[in-house]
Amino acid sequence: MSVSTAAIDPSVCAPLPVLGQDVTVPLVTGGEVTYAALDYAASAPALQRVWDDVAAYAPYYGSVHRGAGYLSQLSTDLFENSRRTVAEFLGCRADDQVVFTRSTTDSLNLLAAAIPAGCQVFVFETEHHASLLPWRDAQVTYLNAPRTPAQAVETLERALADRDPYGPALVCVTGASNVTGELWPVKELAAAAHAYGARIVLDAAQLAPHHPVDIAELDVDWVAFSGHKLYAPFGSGVLAGRSDWLLAAEPYLAGGGASRKVARRADGGVDVDWHTTAARHEAGSPNVIGVYSIASACKALTEAGFDNLVAREQELVSRVREGLAEVPEVQVLSLFGDDAPRVGVISFVVRGWNSSHFAAALSAEYGIGVRDGLFCAHPLVRTLLGSDPQDPGECGAPDAEPGERSLNAIRVSFGAGTPDEHIERFLRAVSELVSEGAQWKYRTEDGRCVPDRGTAAQV
Repeated sequence: MSVSTAAIDPSVCAPLPVLGQDVTVPLVTGGEVTYAALDYAASAPALQRVWDDVAAYAPYYGSVHRGAGYLSQLSTDLFENSRRTVAEFLGCRADDQVVFTRSTTDSLNLLAAAIPAGCQVFVFETEHHASLLPWRDAQVTYLNAPRTPAQAVETLERALADRDPYGPALVCVTGASNVTGELWPVKELAAAAHAYGARIVLDAAQLAPHHPVDIAELDVDWVAFSGHKLYAPFGSGVLAGRSDWLLAAEPYLAGGGASRKVARRADGGVDVDWHTTAARHEAGSPNVIGVYSIASACKALTEAGFDNLVAREQELVSRVREGLAEVPEVQVLSLFGDDAPRVGVISFVVRGWNSSHFAAALSAEYGIGVRDGLFCAHPLVRTLLGSDPQDPGECGAPDAEPGERSLNAIRVSFGAGTPDEHIERFLRAVSELVSEGAQWKYRTEDGRCVPDRGTAAQV
C-alpha cells in the first residue's frame, strides 16, 4: 500500500497545539515513539490555549455566587461570561438558556427529567447510549436505522404522523455519528419535528468539535455537548436551548444555588422558591474551571477559523478513507454510503482479525491510540455488522482469543490537533499489520487484549 506523504497546504490551516503532542510511549518491540492520539471521539486532547487560560486563572480561584471578596466576584464574572461565550458559540436565540452540566449524558438526563408528563420521545436506534437511554419515564418510540438522510426524515415523519397530536413530543438525534462520523440531516429533521408539533434536541457531542453548530440556523430546540470532546478537560458539559420546559420542571438537583428562597412553614416543613434562571438546574458549587475551559475552547476554535479547521479535517478524512480503501481486508462501516459527508470519525473491521487484537497491536507496536468495541452505540454497531441482537459483544474487548472473530469494531478519530504524521503512521501500521501480521503475541486480561509480556519472540 502506498501512503501519501504530501503535507496539507499550510494556507488552509495548521494543527492546533494540544497537550500531550510530544509525549513518548514505549513499544513492546523496543524503544519509544511519540504517541499518536487517534481517539478524539472518546476524548480529544485539551488545547494548549485552554490549559494556559486555566493556569492563568487558577491563582484567582474563588467561590461563585456566594462571596463578597474580590476573588469570588472575579470567579463569578468568569463563570457568567463563560455562559455568554458558549451562547455566542452556539448561535443561541435571545431567550435561550445555557445550563452547565457534567457531560452530554448529564445534559440529556437533565432534559429527560424536565420533559412534561405524557411526553412521547422519538429516537433512532443509531444513537449513542447517552441519547438512547435517558428517557425512562417517557413513552419512547425507537426508530429503525435509516440508510439515507432522506430515509431518516421520512422515517421520522411517518412516526410523528401516528402519534397523539395533542400531547408533547420530543425528537432526539445526533449531529454526527460517534461510530461512522456521518453527518445527519439535522435541519430537515428539525423541520419535520416542528411540522408535527414536536420539539427536537441535538446531541452535538461529535458535531460541535468538528463543525460549527448554530441553534437558530438549525432551528433545534436544544443542543447538548461535552467539554472533553471539545478540547477541554473532563467534567463539564452544556445543555442550551429553550427555557420553558426547564423552568416548569423541578430542579434536576435540589440544593444550594438552585434555591432562591427557603422558609419554614408553620407545620414544620419548608417552602422553597426555585430560581427561574439556568441556576435552577445548577445546584451545588459549580465546576468553574470546567466551564471556563469550555468557553476558552469555544474562543480558540472561533479565532482559529472554524471553516479552515473543517477544510483541513476533511483532507484528513479523505486521506484516511483512501488509505483504508487500498487494503482489501478492511471494511469501513457506514450507514449512508461512501459519498455521505462526515467528520473525522471512521470505524472499520479487518477480515481475519479480532478488532481488539488489531487495536492492541496498533498501540503496543506502533504507539497509536484508537478505540475498539461497540462505542456505547450497541444497536448501531450490531446493525452495521449485520449481527443478531443475541450475539455476544459488549462495550470493550470481548473474552475472545486474538485470532477469533469479534462482535466489535475499530474506530480511528482525529481533529484540530492531529498532525499529518499521525495519520501517515496509522495507515502504514494498518497496511503492515494486515500484510505481515503482528510482531507479538497477545492475550485477553481483565477484558482487554494486551501484549503477552512473557513472549519475547515474534510470532
